[in-house]
Amino acid sequence: MPTFVHIDIAAENVERAKTFYETIFGWEIFSPPGYPGYYLFETTGETADAHNSPAPAIGGGLGKREAPGQRITCFIWENSIAGYLEKIVAMGGKLTMPYTEHPGYGVLANCEDCEVNPFGLFEESRK
Repeated sequence: MPTFVHIDIAAENVERAKTFYETIFGWEIFSPPGYPGYYLFETTGETADAHNSPAPAIGGGLGKREAPGQRITCFIWENSIAGYLEKIVAMGGKLTMPYTEHPGYGVLANCEDCEVNPFGLFEESRK
């Protein structure tokens, strides 16, 4: 079943936002190779496993705001997102960024639901 897997945070001043989230929540935020000016982070849950490791939780990214009004976008994972794109439009949603490959990570598409709420779809690279 499709589930939320990634949160993208848009910022006017990326370095200021990076410091904000690192300081307040203690997130480790790092720059992935090949994506200058964009950062990734991972969060953990409070529940520990049998080895006392924190439970995994949703990860995300932090980058420059690309359009006025762009805010936090949650991404839903699915094995193949292509089949969902027509359904989204048919149900009153719209595509705001088409099926776009991101080398080393996978494929993304940004959408709005029928109530104009932004969300993204993510298909992990199998390479």
